Amino acid sequence: MHVIALSEVTATMTALVGGKAAGLGELIRHGERVPDGFCVTTEAHRLGVVPTAQVVAAYQRLGPGPVAVRSSATAEDLPDASFAGQQDTVLDVTGTAELIAAIEKCWASLHGDRATAYRDARGIDHQTVRMAVVVQRMVTPTVAGVLFTANPLTGRRDEMAVDAAAGLGTTVVDGAAAVDHYILDDVTRTESGCLTSTQLARLRATGERLQAHFGCPQDVEWAIDADGALWLLQSRPITSLFPAPPLSEKPLPRVYLEFGHVQGMLQPVTPMGMSTLRTQITAMLAALGVRVEIVDIGGRLYGDLTDLARDRSSRKRLVKLLAVDFGPRAQAVMQHVLADPRFAPSSGGTRRGGAPGAAPLRTARRAVVGILRALARPEAARTRMFEAIEQLRVSGAAPADLRTTADRLRFVQAQDDADDRADAIMWPIVAGMLAAALPTALLKGVAGPDEIHTVLGGMPHNVTIEMDLALWRLAQGVGEHRQLLLDTPPAELAARHLRGMLPDIGMAAFLDVYGHRGVAEVDLGVPRWAEDPTPVFAAVANYLRVTDPQQGPDQRFQRAASAAETALEELATQARRRRPVRGRIACFLLRRARSLAGLREAGKFAGLYPLRETRRQLLLIGVDLHARGSLDQPDDIMFLTLDEVHTVVHQGVDLRGTVAARRAVHRREMRRRTVPVALLSDGTDVETVLPAASTGDGTLAGVGASAGRVTGPARVVHDPGSAHVEPGEVLVAATTDPGWTPLFLTAAALVTETGAIMAHGPTVAREYGIPAVICVPDATRTITTGQLVTVDGGAGTVTPHGPSAPEREGRP
Repeated sequence: MHVIALSEVTATMTALVGGKAAGLGELIRHGERVPDGFCVTTEAHRLGVVPTAQVVAAYQRLGPGPVAVRSSATAEDLPDASFAGQQDTVLDVTGTAELIAAIEKCWASLHGDRATAYRDARGIDHQTVRMAVVVQRMVTPTVAGVLFTANPLTGRRDEMAVDAAAGLGTTVVDGAAAVDHYILDDVTRTESGCLTSTQLARLRATGERLQAHFGCPQDVEWAIDADGALWLLQSRPITSLFPAPPLSEKPLPRVYLEFGHVQGMLQPVTPMGMSTLRTQITAMLAALGVRVEIVDIGGRLYGDLTDLARDRSSRKRLVKLLAVDFGPRAQAVMQHVLADPRFAPSSGGTRRGGAPGAAPLRTARRAVVGILRALARPEAARTRMFEAIEQLRVSGAAPADLRTTADRLRFVQAQDDADDRADAIMWPIVAGMLAAALPTALLKGVAGPDEIHTVLGGMPHNVTIEMDLALWRLAQGVGEHRQLLLDTPPAELAARHLRGMLPDIGMAAFLDVYGHRGVAEVDLGVPRWAEDPTPVFAAVANYLRVTDPQQGPDQRFQRAASAAETALEELATQARRRRPVRGRIACFLLRRARSLAGLREAGKFAGLYPLRETRRQLLLIGVDLHARGSLDQPDDIMFLTLDEVHTVVHQGVDLRGTVAARRAVHRREMRRRTVPVALLSDGTDVETVLPAASTGDGTLAGVGASAGRVTGPARVVHDPGSAHVEPGEVLVAATTDPGWTPLFLTAAALVTETGAIMAHGPTVAREYGIPAVICVPDATRTITTGQLVTVDGGAGTVTPHGPSAPEREGRP
């Protein structure tokens, strides 16, 4: 079929007619007013010849007058890829010759620079995409524009937004002229601009109708002609919206804070990882006396903080509590939420949440005893902690008698049981974090944050630092294999290693100790380094590019440690002189921080041992289910929950369709570059309604997390698995976790979009003495690889030198 009338197109025909035509056909079938037209199908495009006779016949049936010729690719107007403006549209086409030429122009635009780059950015295979072309009768509008059935700037689902201008709608979608902007909500407004209140009401009713029909927020192009008729020219999903929180039976509104960036991960969690992490985080918070419901929004971990925000007691210290792990962005949004009258304290002060100050007496007593014991005898606390970690490693191994799939599943399900070693691991970490955090307030007016950051550099007893330095030593000992490791792609080196075809460079020994780690390592569904050591080989190649011995990570770490000890002695002298009591307390805490704060990484390191074994057993179950035909591939099991796996194992339920759907959503969310710090239950991204901060001179403002000032070329990294970071480059990332830290050993500085001063990335940056600025909004989009930037960890600023990304690429 080469030509088909739009009235005959259905939503199931995307492969034949493309996304735009499928959407238009669905609008027609739903009874909406759509300009008459036809579609030249993807089958004609595959053949490469315009079916002239069929096109002319369909064109004549439309009758006289100009037509619009519009691209309709198969990868267009999809839930995660709109391709807005990426492919060509030709307006006011008249005559057969012009029509054929316009169709050919649309075909050619499929492989234009814009569309090709767009597909590359979304991982869409160029070979799988086909182009159909829509031909429609032109509408002569008096006013036209775009309707969004949810606010595309804030994400708020109960607001609609309209951009409109007199004449053709191209002035709106092309951004070529000023437009009138309207927000449609429950507020009645006086008439203004090019639309009347009656027209706005019609648009709102249309938007409600289309959203209900398609089941998701829509981006609608429309036009109103001289007779007042409202024509719909397109309706497609709004692809930029972050998923809304699930509907809750609890009173609205509610506020959800993103928890994943605490562990340095903004990528979506697999369903299996989500099912285990929700349980673990809830239990961990409960041990601290805090009750928070963990919610899955867009595959990310969000905590419902509504009850804490509305509790008269907990709201008083909620913002301060967020400083340690969540950081200034989370604090800013929570301050805004607490000032919102909708989150005013509950009448009567009924406690529905629970805060650390309201923790059960037994939990509070254990916390006080554990923290004081660690502060009094840090060496003994470290000994107890590492003994507990070793016990956890040994006991986490599966028993040898697991022979059946049911046996393995029972073992995995039992891993949620509480462990009595938690106190030996938790309280020394908490003590170290408190000892590092409290001196800033105690020394206010005596020492600035950058001086305290210097004292916290080169911290001993950090398992992640020890891992990075072990990898550095491995790189220094490769000898004659240096060129092989530099010239061979990391993925190929990893494959050779796993097949036993690589020379012995010490990688097996390294992975024996650290192979249970990886990027996003708290997610059960993510491979460990032992399974795929590609990132480790990429890091080794980066280390081999360091030619100055003084820039070696071991030397940098030692310099940071020496500078810290010197700064501490100077600070102690100064503080005791100016603040005798506070100064002594602060310096005592800083010394204890140097004994305990490095343990920050040990708790997570310990928790990865049982995760490694749980993952191994799940994959073995997956192998069995794959052999039975219940899964298409063994790691499909990571896209189920434990309860679902139980039904597959014991009842033979076929969930392959569920897995396929979840994998598609996961792939889509993996491409998302920004994740809201906090959401309201109506979908509002809280940061979008905060006042914009600007330095006025192009300098990017963030939060200083490690002292120092460096100028160097930027290296924007989204995937650390294959990142090439040259010595002296500034690493720019959305966030980092311990799996990223091998990259720090060659980086001159660190810039991230999220984080807290005591989080993994900034902590490790201080260990190496490299400047770090965190919470720089849109850093990975504002800064481009190769652009010269100055990072000032003391001032908390990043200053780009030269054009920004859009200017360099010639975009407005």
